[in-house]
Amino acid sequence: QVQLVESGGGLVQPGGSLRLSCAASGTIFRLNTMGWYRQAPGKERELVADITFGGRTNYADSVKGRFTISIHNARNTVYLQMSSLEPGDTAVYYCHAQGGYWGQGTQVTVSS
Repeated sequence: QVQLVESGGGLVQPGGSLRLSCAASGTIFRLNTMGWYRQAPGKERELVADITFGGRTNYADSVKGRFTISIHNARNTVYLQMSSLEPGDTAVYYCHAQGGYWGQGTQVTVSS
């Protein structure tokens, strides 16, 4: 089993920045990929970005150039640095690890 604990959501004005963190614990030695998904009201959950423990990254087109995903292997923690935030980024953000593990979600609201 893998447990994922997220932190860092909140309310930010358009153009602002936030950093999300997700710490993995439990049976993590088999993990290779972690990432972030988001779900806005009335919409399906979508991939935001993911990263392998080797550092290979993948981003949704809508966040390229604005969001950066990174990983601290020793801490088993993945980060999502979000910049130039837009109201359309408002959603619940979920951490995900391969094998179908999900965090509890953290709300990000972009509003003036």
